Amino acid sequence: MEKGKRIDYLAKIIIMLLCPFFGPLFIGLGYIFYRFVFTQQVDLEDVVFTKDRVKTYMHADEERGRTMVPVEEALAVTDKDNLRNLMLNVIRTDIRESLESISLALDSEDSETSHYAASVLQDALNDFRATVQKYYNEIQKQDENQTEQILILIDYMNQVLKQKVFTEMEQKSFVRIMDEICEILYAKDCTQMTTYHFEAISLRLLEIEDFENCKKWCIRAAKQYPKSLSSYTCQLKLYFSNGDKEEFFRVLSELRSSNIVIDNETLELIRVFQ
Repeated sequence: MEKGKRIDYLAKIIIMLLCPFFGPLFIGLGYIFYRFVFTQQVDLEDVVFTKDRVKTYMHADEERGRTMVPVEEALAVTDKDNLRNLMLNVIRTDIRESLESISLALDSEDSETSHYAASVLQDALNDFRATVQKYYNEIQKQDENQTEQILILIDYMNQVLKQKVFTEMEQKSFVRIMDEICEILYAKDCTQMTTYHFEAISLRLLEIEDFENCKKWCIRAAKQYPKSLSSYTCQLKLYFSNGDKEEFFRVLSELRSSNIVIDNETLELIRVFQ
């Protein structure tokens, strides 16, 4: 008898000796189930094995879409109970993208809603300050992770600073830090800066009316990414803001003569500026 079968039979003998009644009953029922249930052949007629990809279409939740409105509108028309539920729902999500909307609730007539907004906003801004300081200190060490830390910090700061929830003085302070770390990255390896990074620092500087540094980054973006739409739109916004009509129309002429596809947002921007 094979070794595996010897062990199997030995185990069954031990079970039947220890349990004279239930042992044989258990083994007998096990054999019957194995013989008449598990050994039956499976009908695979309706089963298809294929590597073809199948696209699954998810229908839109129309009911949910009809009941969704921007936070700004909800703050203006919602009653107190619904307004408080709205604030609680916003708090449960990632609020970094909603800080500007939450700040609007500070002026709510409902004291509880304004308290929610103030508490959440204060915690979020304090967390932002601490995180920026932490990364800024690490960047000053100039170790092998400096580039990665700068890229993370630029994305993190831009996500919050573009919402303009700080006081004017503090906003300028953080934009200066953003400008400084972008300068470090550009000097170290300018290829690491994408069109997103150039546009982010340019627009943040433009918002605090630092036209000189904004122009510096616009020129660098145009040089490094001459075929990018954002390189032109940042210049157009800059020259419109500082009233330089000659440079504005020069850049506009270059954009029109290029092969760059202009999106609807840029077209609307040009209409407004002209």
